[in-house]
Amino acid sequence: MSPRNLLFLMTDQHRVDTLGCYGNTTISTPALDSLAAEGTRFDSFYTPTAICTPARASLFTGQHPFRHGLLVNPERNGGGRDEVEDGSPVLSQPLLAAGYNMGHVGKWHIGRARGPEYYAMDGEHLPGALNPVHHPSYEAWLDAKGYPRFAVKDAVFGSATNGTGRGHLIAGRLQQPPEATVEAYLADKTLELLDRYTDAWHTDGKPFMLSCHWFGPHLPYLIPDEYYDMYDPASVPLPASMSETFAGKPDVQRQYSAYWSADDFDADTWRKLIAVYWGYVTLIDHQVARLLDALRARGMWEDTAVVFTADHGEFTGSHRLNDKGPAMYEDIYRIPGIVRVPGCPPQVRDDFATLIDLNPTVLGLAGLPALEPCDGASLLPVLAGEPADGTREQVVTEFHGHHFPYSQRMIRDHRHKLVYNPDSVNELYDLEADPHELHNVHEAPAYAGVRRELTARLYQELLRRGDPAYTWMSYMSDIGGNRAPDVDGVADEVA
Repeated sequence: MSPRNLLFLMTDQHRVDTLGCYGNTTISTPALDSLAAEGTRFDSFYTPTAICTPARASLFTGQHPFRHGLLVNPERNGGGRDEVEDGSPVLSQPLLAAGYNMGHVGKWHIGRARGPEYYAMDGEHLPGALNPVHHPSYEAWLDAKGYPRFAVKDAVFGSATNGTGRGHLIAGRLQQPPEATVEAYLADKTLELLDRYTDAWHTDGKPFMLSCHWFGPHLPYLIPDEYYDMYDPASVPLPASMSETFAGKPDVQRQYSAYWSADDFDADTWRKLIAVYWGYVTLIDHQVARLLDALRARGMWEDTAVVFTADHGEFTGSHRLNDKGPAMYEDIYRIPGIVRVPGCPPQVRDDFATLIDLNPTVLGLAGLPALEPCDGASLLPVLAGEPADGTREQVVTEFHGHHFPYSQRMIRDHRHKLVYNPDSVNELYDLEADPHELHNVHEAPAYAGVRRELTARLYQELLRRGDPAYTWMSYMSDIGGNRAPDVDGVADEVA
């Protein structure tokens, strides 16, 4: 394959069910829907971990979080690395060495201080987890355009459970026009680089990889009135899992529900909050359209692959939770995965894949080999329409904490999901009978065989990866004869 240009689009905390191409019949997402119609839509696409920094670091390094070591967001570091270790293989290195123009606009959040320019990429580091509404570059752009500075009214807050008053900010009406939002600013900056890169492509044949990563629709949902009121709350269904009781579940879920004050909001308020979240998604879709239209206008549509995905999902009231956290539900682990490669067939695939697989896929599009080491596998055969080969029948993910350290591992196939919680009860869900994951059947006798099989498969995969979590399972889980023969470095027969 000849070197291929790539436009890589990413959102933050984006639910799959907010896109028309994934079945939402109310929301308007024409740009992303059209991209899916021309490319491959993955219906079983997952984040390796539902937290920003480790997920993004996995995409950048091609490694599982336990291996690259950025386990949590640096703002609340619970013992992981703050930056990618010097000397680690990262996606930018081989592309730059191959002569690519490489730019990054928007959210980076791979570590604390190092941004895209540290890795010799074009782009400015916008640090942090949330929209950089007071960053000097954004404010200078506002001033140059004559737009008003950031301001919000009618803010919606939760409450703190320890009696200290106000809790997390959830939403608010942004007192700026849509063209003044951070989302529009990031699209503008991406278009500036796209102009430069397409000129180099047409003049010298120099390929490019250009990324635009929006900070939304991550909460708080601070958007202009036009989008805040775009969807009638009466048209928004409440999540079925809002009936969650936490019976038979790890108690941390109940605690996290209280932490995010999910029960502070009645049904009507939740419908409005979800409607605002949908409005945020549409705001971003309109910016996506600007970038896709620019590719076409510049004669680059047939020379450029386009990827759209997210770092993880969001609860928005599902399971009486908000944000993300120590609960491995589909709401935050299953993410959008859309890839359009010119010449590849439009299709919908149910093969399991993750953000880590995008790392060798991007390099493959450039005609380059995968990084060494790499924990992902290229999706190019799948994108080309080749039949499933049996290697993508399950997905295994990990979690190390958010706001506090908390370890979890999960294995999911097309019917069942097992969540391993060393600090609490384990979870098993029959996703065919219980698609909303309300009933933990881990201890149900009828599921004993499924539980044993999935436990053994999870253990075998963690052992294969070298994930240290397998050592606890060796002695604390029902794994039958699958135990590693020398788990502690001392032969079993030695007393």
